[in-house]
Amino acid sequence: MRARSGPDRQMLSRVRRTLTVQLATAVTVVVALVGTIVYLSVSTGQRRDSERELRGVIASGAVENAPPCVFVFAVEGGAIHRTPNAPAALPVRADLRATGTVVRRHRINGIDYLMRTEHHGSAVVQAALDRRYEIQERRRLYTALIIAELAGLAAALVTGQLLARRAIRPLAEALERQRRFVADASHELRTPLTRLHTRAQLLARRTDSDELRAIVADTRRFGEVIEDLLLSAQLPPRAAEGRPVDLAAVVRSLVSAEAARAESRATRLTLTGADAPCVVAGVESALSRVVGALLDNAIGHTLPGGHVQVALRRGEGQVELVVRDDGVGLDPRDTERIFQRFTRGMLGEGRRFGLGLALVREVVESHGGTVEAAGRPGEGAAFTVRLPAAPEQAPVPTGRRPHRTPRAQVG
Repeated sequence: MRARSGPDRQMLSRVRRTLTVQLATAVTVVVALVGTIVYLSVSTGQRRDSERELRGVIASGAVENAPPCVFVFAVEGGAIHRTPNAPAALPVRADLRATGTVVRRHRINGIDYLMRTEHHGSAVVQAALDRRYEIQERRRLYTALIIAELAGLAAALVTGQLLARRAIRPLAEALERQRRFVADASHELRTPLTRLHTRAQLLARRTDSDELRAIVADTRRFGEVIEDLLLSAQLPPRAAEGRPVDLAAVVRSLVSAEAARAESRATRLTLTGADAPCVVAGVESALSRVVGALLDNAIGHTLPGGHVQVALRRGEGQVELVVRDDGVGLDPRDTERIFQRFTRGMLGEGRRFGLGLALVREVVESHGGTVEAAGRPGEGAAFTVRLPAAPEQAPVPTGRRPHRTPRAQVG
């Protein structure tokens, strides 16, 4: 069972990738460590065997009958006795002139030799081991270890994917159950809450009571939270596959609906760029919720006499909506945190941002877009939404006003 929402799916994908990478890294490190130990052990063993063989050859004095790949040279009284077919570039005279026992590696004419030189009375004996076959064995071992490392990494990636999917399956199922519960609970609560809100309104109209007006406001806010939860739970993972929506018409309708509220707060509300159609593909009610939440946030945080500017424009393959206010602003450290559900901000003495802006990001990202916030304390804030533009020839439904959902309360 897969989680439906975009953020949930992204979170599960990150967890799956993290588990896969961790397992692959662990397997790679283990294989590399084992390979390194094997390679060092083989190299050390080869060197010890070579040195032991050279000591035995020199001790036996077998100049004429040296083992394969070993050449022996005995120098005494200026005469040099050598193994038949020994390379002409040998022996190494610098080692012959040295005092004591000398064990060195030399590369002569492109061939690596391990040389051991000893003094036996008046004679100097030098044995040289051709290391070509020894080096070839180590190279084959090195190649085999690399192949084993790559095979282990590939197996770890495949196994990691399978194990990660199995490990996060309960989490995905839990998220899906949680989403269904939120959707079902929100749906069941909406009808009785609507009735309660209607009855409270009727009572408030009949009597001039501050308590009843407070009840009406509280039920309205409660209803908006329920609508947010329901939309969040029912938001399709790929809303961009929906019908063409003229975002300009949605923005015009919602700005017109908010004009009275802005006027009551002595706030100037202006709109630019909404004269021409700006078509995007998606869910109209969800996009209406985004615009409504941003307008509610801007008006709610703008002081009397302030200005809220809404600008809409179409660029290269995208539609951009900017809602800017000159209100209380926000702390730059909160530009990401304000999109988290029910987080507290640094501005406004522990003000809770609620669900509205978190829902804005979910809706926008499900439509393949992005949302950004910018601002400074006391200097206002600006929210920028960018959505992929629909093809020019896409038909736009006409004769239907965008669905007006209750305003999101942010803060």
